[in-house]
Amino acid sequence: MNTASPVLSVNGIEVIYNHVILVLKGVSLSVPRGGIVALLGGNGAGKTTTLRAISNLLKGERGEVTKGSIEFKGERVDALTPADLVQRGVVQVMEGRHCFAHLTIEENLMTGAYTRKSGRGEMLAMLEKVYSYFPRLKDRKNTQAAYTSGGEQQMCAIGRAIMAQPDTILLDEPSMGLAPQIVEEVFHIVQDLNAREGVSFLLAEQNTMVALRFAQYGYILESGRVVLDGSAEDLRNNEDVKEFYLGVSSGSDRSSFKEVKSYRRRKRWLA
Repeated sequence: MNTASPVLSVNGIEVIYNHVILVLKGVSLSVPRGGIVALLGGNGAGKTTTLRAISNLLKGERGEVTKGSIEFKGERVDALTPADLVQRGVVQVMEGRHCFAHLTIEENLMTGAYTRKSGRGEMLAMLEKVYSYFPRLKDRKNTQAAYTSGGEQQMCAIGRAIMAQPDTILLDEPSMGLAPQIVEEVFHIVQDLNAREGVSFLLAEQNTMVALRFAQYGYILESGRVVLDGSAEDLRNNEDVKEFYLGVSSGSDRSSFKEVKSYRRRKRWLA
């Protein structure tokens, strides 16, 4: 387990959708102050549900946390509204970016500051800070978001989160639909924000290879359970992780890789 002082702690949560569908089955994890933690796993493993449970966005999906607790800076936040959490310093960047298509890039960014009781001068200073991290956005600031690329929209979504001056950002599938070089650029910016601003990140990601290069710690979800966790280096060197998520097998039989990996994963981790 990650023993560094946590800014965010998730303790044995269960999540049920529509009162009957059990999606998370006792998930526990922690994010250290100033850390980058990766939440890994395939499609449907429960990564997005975990982030939505933390940010209290489950109700819109007819979901609820039925067991366990969530703490931010040592205080329970399970019952807070999403807006209250943003004011406390927890902001989620949704999967698929969700920029306001009809607004310009700069207008999208300014919406991120709506919870802050800041003067215009402070907001403009934050805007310039965002542009310093995302110079491409400054070039496109007067362009409607609908007419920008997927990479620019992802940068806009992260920049909008930064405008709320968060302590912790929940980043859902930042690489989805992006070209490899743009993925690298986005992750380098995340790393830079973490190092220079001290922002903690919990990022849900299917691209395990990239995530484990930039995170310090990782948790692997399978069928709504944490089946493995450890330092990024340990996970990169773990034979099961290499085979199941990095596409590297120590065996010589590659013809039945997909079938074997599914069976062996269940046998090793979910028994």
